[in-house]
Amino acid sequence: MKKLSFLLLLAALHSFSTSAQQKKTINPAQQKMNSFITNLMSKMTVDEKIGQLNLPSSGDITTGQASSSDISRKIKAGQVGGLFNIKGVDKIKAVQQIAVENSRLKIPLLFGMDVIHGYHTVFPIPLGLSATWNMDAVKKSARIGAIEASASGINWTFSPMVDISRDPRWGRISEGSGEDAYLGSQIAKAMVTGYQGKLQANNEILACVKHYALYGAGEAGRDYNTVDMSRVRMYNEYLPPYKAAIDAGAGSIMASFNEVEGIPATASKWLMTDVLRKEWGFKGFVVTDYTGIPEMIAHGMGDLQTVSALALNAGIDMDMVGDGFLNTLKKSLAEKKVTIEQINRACRLILEAKYKLGLFTDPYKFCDESRAAKEVFTLENRKTAREIAAESFVLLKNSNNTLPLKKTGTIGLIGPLADNTANMYGTWSVAALPENADKSITVLQGLKNVLGNNAKVITARGSNFLADSVMEHRYVNVHNPTYKRDSRTEAELIKEALEVAKKSDVIVAVMGEGSEFTGESSSVTNIEIPQTQKNLLKELAKTGKPVVLVLFTGRPLALKWEDENLPAILNVWFPGSEAGNSIADVLFGDVNPSGKLTATFPQNVGQIPLYYAHKNTGRPETGKFTKFRSNYLDVTNDPLYPFGYGLSYSNFTFSDIKLSSNTLTSGKSITATVKLTNNGKYDGKEVVQLYTRDLVGSITRPVKELKGFQKISLKAGESKDVTFTISEEDLKFYNSNLKFVAEAGDFKLFIGANSRDVKETSFKLIK
Repeated sequence: MKKLSFLLLLAALHSFSTSAQQKKTINPAQQKMNSFITNLMSKMTVDEKIGQLNLPSSGDITTGQASSSDISRKIKAGQVGGLFNIKGVDKIKAVQQIAVENSRLKIPLLFGMDVIHGYHTVFPIPLGLSATWNMDAVKKSARIGAIEASASGINWTFSPMVDISRDPRWGRISEGSGEDAYLGSQIAKAMVTGYQGKLQANNEILACVKHYALYGAGEAGRDYNTVDMSRVRMYNEYLPPYKAAIDAGAGSIMASFNEVEGIPATASKWLMTDVLRKEWGFKGFVVTDYTGIPEMIAHGMGDLQTVSALALNAGIDMDMVGDGFLNTLKKSLAEKKVTIEQINRACRLILEAKYKLGLFTDPYKFCDESRAAKEVFTLENRKTAREIAAESFVLLKNSNNTLPLKKTGTIGLIGPLADNTANMYGTWSVAALPENADKSITVLQGLKNVLGNNAKVITARGSNFLADSVMEHRYVNVHNPTYKRDSRTEAELIKEALEVAKKSDVIVAVMGEGSEFTGESSSVTNIEIPQTQKNLLKELAKTGKPVVLVLFTGRPLALKWEDENLPAILNVWFPGSEAGNSIADVLFGDVNPSGKLTATFPQNVGQIPLYYAHKNTGRPETGKFTKFRSNYLDVTNDPLYPFGYGLSYSNFTFSDIKLSSNTLTSGKSITATVKLTNNGKYDGKEVVQLYTRDLVGSITRPVKELKGFQKISLKAGESKDVTFTISEEDLKFYNSNLKFVAEAGDFKLFIGANSRDVKETSFKLIK
């Protein structure tokens, strides 16, 4: 008995010591927040706690109606934790006033919006932004987006989207950073820090990393579709950008629509609790995507009460639009299908986010009326957008130095995107299109701005986006009602274009996709330039005049005919507010293109999925068709343009690689150095890319993996040594037991201008 008492005393002392130690590790600011929220929650009813978990759309709220709307009644009753799709200081201040002056506990609201690639000042779509390979530029675009959005009262953005995708049929590939987990992780960190800063100033907003998890891997490239893959693949190829964003301090996460391992992500406790919180240590809150909870009914997971309980039990904290939490959690609590501890946890996390944003100290922190006029859509912001857009463009082909163009003669500007204000921004430009579409710089206006009176520009539309008017409406006008179709026949449009071509010294064909060809619910099975536009291109090529294709796209396209028949192709993605100016800057050589692809361009749609970091089979392709090898009968396995590819007006060359040692010892590092030389006539930038290959592993390993990159500026004729440091940490991967390890053995190391064209050497890791 005495022995038992002694053991109990020891246990109590240990518990006291542990508790004291934990208190010591919590900083005073954390303690102050914990105390504040604990005190607040002690006053909250269950209904008010559940109310904090409810995120409706702003719905019927307009200026002057805030206090009489249905949403306002819910806010007064403590049934709303935040709103989204509302902007403008006047509206947001009026709604916030309802929360902090007319609700019982005066808890302020979060105000969220899809600030995806800029607010009023629009930057290139995220896939284009990633093509800069410039993390300072990526971070700066997010910083400006946060400044402008916060000046309109917004304090939470549903960005960045960090989903890895290797299927260009999926429309939302335009919203991400491409196919590679390493590059995607660097961009995720840059975006989060750009938006959030230290979450102290009134121009720093809460980031929401989406869509967790694996949303970009839907079967058949179809939006919202099933995802099924091994955990080894998840951990090595798809999950790293989410973790990188969390490590960078992201305050919130959005659950994805798709299922993972047979369970919708919104109901996956393994994803939301085991991985996100227990493995990765995420401390923020998780919100569903739009109606993510009720959509689980169609997945076959049960009725609204059942799926709402599943979501809360999994670790979801906030219900976007679904009303499942608001209308069923109290009943589920009474029936013991959820616990009060789970409701308390979710409520606390949302209140913590509001506290960290400073809303309890000043609910109107983001409602400074004077900021909008000084900080939104400014000349300085537009100048930055112009510079970043030009840096995102990828020169895919440039035979016979067709580009840059001379600022003389007559230029024929032809195509449905040549003078089209409505399609310069790209998808998810929700803040910009209604107010600034008329201010976007078209390609025609940009050419005139850069040329002045030095050259003549003549124009023709040449074609519509699509020949079929019904199909064109589906592609273009659903979210873009300002686009107007030309009623003339295809033959009439082409005839007019050829008349312009005859009078021109060079033809600039501005073609490709419209803004809403990509984005949410914009999956396709044909990834070529639409046939009516291709018909026009073929006729222009027959004139014998040099044809420069300025390509607008939100996804990798199959451009085999264009590559074989046109002398120059400049991929400009969707450049944003300063589209025309930035395009003209590059076309005429005021800016030397330096963009590099972050998603592989296939020869045709049948090669998809196609990505550089593939694995070998036991019967790999030999470089030409060989029977009983892993190849196609009709085309090679090669892409049209590989990951990391992009030309310059300069000619950059790489020396052989010099290693500081051919042996890397565990706990130490080696360096790899190449001399980069600009042999061209133009100053320019090159992205020096480092790849490795683990030759023998406990599981099969990719043929190449990106491990580092540096964007280097060199004047014409200049050389520079570029050095990378490689450590054991760079060689780690998740093995079959999901342990993050580096295995001793032989490695190849590659450095070059893209994933295909590289110098090669080897080294050995010794442990």
